[in-house]
Amino acid sequence: MVDDLVLGFDRALRTLSGLAATSRPVPGANIADAPFAPDERRHAAGLMRVNHTGEICAQALYAAQALVARDPAVREDLARAAREEEEHLAWTQQRLAELSDRTSLLNPLWYAGSFAIGLAAGLASDRVNLGFVVETERQVEEHLTGHMEKLPAADARSRAIVEQMRDDEARHGAMAQSAGAVDLPFPVKGLMRLAADVMRAVAYRI
Repeated sequence: MVDDLVLGFDRALRTLSGLAATSRPVPGANIADAPFAPDERRHAAGLMRVNHTGEICAQALYAAQALVARDPAVREDLARAAREEEEHLAWTQQRLAELSDRTSLLNPLWYAGSFAIGLAAGLASDRVNLGFVVETERQVEEHLTGHMEKLPAADARSRAIVEQMRDDEARHGAMAQSAGAVDLPFPVKGLMRLAADVMRAVAYRI
């Protein structure tokens, strides 16, 4: 447990200090950036800032859920998904830099809140833990599909990143489902969606 806490603290520091790494090439890296109007660039950056914040939350959720998972196989599945989410974090951070914009100023708050939520889900049971992953990834997949439609038509680089992220999230959800996830109660799903809506609205601007 002490080792897990140390590793978790190290992951939090790397996540919040912008040191996320990726072993896969950044999707769309070979696509030339088209010219943007200033309002299009701001809008694309706002959307990618929301996606980056979502990956901050994912790192915190997976770290907390893995910390309290009972089954070593579940813990390993969560850790594997977290490694891919770290790649998403690196991709969105790089894209924000290319768009000459910044990450959310509230990332420490998003991380802390998501870590607490992940602990609560994990402490309930491993099956509830996995059910939380399934519902989270389902909502994220839906959200990313919406962002692909909202991005400026010329922003093929951002769209390539979002598309790969969406595919990965769908796979994470399928993994949790096959591992024995339970279906969460409707009120819990509604609260999850409400919290995500608040995060998206705030992160787009701040």
